Amino acid sequence: MGISENYGKLYFGELLCGEQNSICDVPGVLVGHKTLAHEEIQTGVTAVLPHGGNLFRDKVPAAVHVINGFGKTAGSIQISELGTLETPILLTNTLSVGTVSDALVRYMLRQNPEIGVDTGTVNPVVLECNDGYLNDIRSLSVTVRDVEEALNSASVHCEEGAVGAGRGMSCFGLKGGIGTASRVLEFDGVPYTMGVLVLTNFGSLEDFTICGNRVGEQISLDLASEEDKGSIIVLLGTDLPLSARQLSRVARRAAVGISRTGGLCGNGSGEIALAFSTAQYIPHESEAAVLQLSVLSEACMNQVFRAAAFATEEAIISSMLHAETVEGRAGNTRRSLLGFWP
Repeated sequence: MGISENYGKLYFGELLCGEQNSICDVPGVLVGHKTLAHEEIQTGVTAVLPHGGNLFRDKVPAAVHVINGFGKTAGSIQISELGTLETPILLTNTLSVGTVSDALVRYMLRQNPEIGVDTGTVNPVVLECNDGYLNDIRSLSVTVRDVEEALNSASVHCEEGAVGAGRGMSCFGLKGGIGTASRVLEFDGVPYTMGVLVLTNFGSLEDFTICGNRVGEQISLDLASEEDKGSIIVLLGTDLPLSARQLSRVARRAAVGISRTGGLCGNGSGEIALAFSTAQYIPHESEAAVLQLSVLSEACMNQVFRAAAFATEEAIISSMLHAETVEGRAGNTRRSLLGFWP
């Protein structure tokens, strides 16, 4: 029932978790990381693949919702316009978006020799958070090879914590990173999964809340609080048959999960949610002029919204509970939430 067995009975809503309590519970979804952790270099890349096939040829419905737009995301404009996703989703640090985008384009070109020749170009999707407190972000240390390793390592098991793009991230003044969770829904006797993956880098310690408990107020006796000016990326994947419009509605509910942990979406923060469905593919080329797609009844959306909100909330807490203490640039340190766990 949304309870973490590893860290005591934390209650995140009444819906059941998937088998791994991970975005990888959504059939076909794969996640890979490349972690860079050496002295002042504390960063990396995380790759999320909605399916293991050719995403350019078989696109998936998708939507983006910007809660607060202090960010440098690549690829969101076309998703908003066309309602489809045609590449893996890559996460990294703010100043590495260019390199990662270039690497993703090269990856897609190898898969699709017709891109830019017999058909259109490709829309690489890269999202970011600023890990400059722990990472020497000016070093531009992420390389094309790092991106390729993240993509090639993608599997049905999602490692959490200070890994991949989450290596140098901070959350509520403590160590943040990659977190994930899932919820199972049933409609017409058929089970479906809502999976969430977050990259957490936001929040003031004094606002930090777990399951309704203002735990940050207790921790702040030991650590100085900081202004909320970070960011969070929320990826929501599902095998529910949802249209791009419905996915946009789901993406908006990420804000509910963020706020339940104490996030207030500050002036200098970037909170961006991207939702996609793997239930049906949109072909890049089709002989038929009219495509038929199934969609969930609007009358069922409340349960989907609850799944998105509670899975987002749990994924945020999970990102912190799985992250170890990390020391990085200029001796800056982010302590693990586990050090304060009862």
